[in-house]
Amino acid sequence: MKTTVVIGGNFAGMTAALEIKRKGKKDHKVLVIDKSPLFLFVPSLIWVPFGRREIKDISFRKDTILEKKGVDFVQAEALHVDPEAQVVHTSKGDFAYDHLVIATGPKVKYDVAPGVQEHAHYIGTPNGAMKTRQALEEFKKNPGPIVIGATQNAGCMGAAYEFLFNVEKWLREQKIRKKVDLYWITPETFLGHFGIDGITGGETMLKSFMKMFHIHYRTEVGVKEVTEDSVVLTSDEVLPSKFTMLMPPFVGVDFVVNSPKLEATPAGYLPVGEDYRHLKYPNVWSAGIAVDVKLPFKPGKVPFSGPKTGYPSDETGKIVAENIIRVTKGKDKLKKKAWGKIPGICVMDAGKKEVIIISDHLFKPRNFAIMIPNIFYDFNKVLFEKYFLWKTKHGYSQLP
Repeated sequence: MKTTVVIGGNFAGMTAALEIKRKGKKDHKVLVIDKSPLFLFVPSLIWVPFGRREIKDISFRKDTILEKKGVDFVQAEALHVDPEAQVVHTSKGDFAYDHLVIATGPKVKYDVAPGVQEHAHYIGTPNGAMKTRQALEEFKKNPGPIVIGATQNAGCMGAAYEFLFNVEKWLREQKIRKKVDLYWITPETFLGHFGIDGITGGETMLKSFMKMFHIHYRTEVGVKEVTEDSVVLTSDEVLPSKFTMLMPPFVGVDFVVNSPKLEATPAGYLPVGEDYRHLKYPNVWSAGIAVDVKLPFKPGKVPFSGPKTGYPSDETGKIVAENIIRVTKGKDKLKKKAWGKIPGICVMDAGKKEVIIISDHLFKPRNFAIMIPNIFYDFNKVLFEKYFLWKTKHGYSQLP
């Protein structure tokens, strides 16, 4: 029996663990190590600040699901790994492995600029989303200017766009929209770049949205400082702000940074091939945000990154699982799919409206790419949420 240890148990980690066990059956022992026993459907956090979702609606116990499928679970903090000894050191002891999957997700770099952590809100965690809800409740008593966007080096622009349009809708519902100057700031070279070099028609569509909803925007800017009542841009423009929400950059987690033998990049990401196998250690694999992705484009005067969340995380989890099974069966040919060759599939919420984004490849060159607006209701966004929660709660990792 071979043993695979999976570090991290959300999108990429849970998918990889379930798929390895499903395909390896009794010949494979799988152990997931994670600090939390809860699975969180992160894309729906954008709705929590507006009361459209509660945290309990988008999270559930993953340990019981894993165990039902024959996967062991240890609730512990993974501290570091010795890839030569093939041992993971955790807060609850040491674990030996034949294969290691690192699917740890991101660490948020709040110190990207002074004041970001103290004065800007962040919706990417349950705690951050709930604090944002409280702040908006206070804001509507005495409204003023709002600044929403992404900082330099950020890669998760999509969620910030979604929050922007949800705030605009919420302001209208609260009947205070005319009292608020709404600003969008982004390091992108143009609206709708998304860290993937854009989609045909995307810039035009987003410009029309900004005009339609009376949103001021600034591209190719970073954040120099955030204060209690302003955001200072790298262009030295000062935007007044009574409420600020920013997406900071992601970096590699402490587990990776504290494991120097993994030879991670300066940002804490893992060097892997198109098979998601470590370039130095053939029994170490990575999936999801932990993967080092080389961008095929050059940002403008302000640096930014590419997205690693959602569909690519799930897809790389499946690729890693398939390749581990092939290796344990003595096969040499592994499944390969470069990050940029993974299809782009996304439903961007636009305040009870949506934009469906589909492309055959995440990065250019592409054979096709399209953005389809649905101005009536975010039906597909809700449907995707319900589907993904259903399939994950039942451990149906083989489904798309």
